[in-house]
Amino acid sequence: MREEFERLIAEMVDRGVHFDDAQREFERRFITRVVAHCEGNVGRAAEALGMHRNTLTRKVAALKIKVRRSSAA
Repeated sequence: MREEFERLIAEMVDRGVHFDDAQREFERRFITRVVAHCEGNVGRAAEALGMHRNTLTRKVAALKIKVRRSSAA
């Protein structure tokens, strides 16, 4: 995984991706994946991410992430 990550970073640097854009995209994709893994349960996702639920809710709104809740909820 480390080699893949290094390759991705090198590619982003070569393409001139700004740090803020890279950070925002990583955060958006990482949070989206964790929320989906937790079946849309923001409280469980926040715990998995190591942050407060309210912080995650603000990040989800700021990053325009669509939360799809499991139909079992």
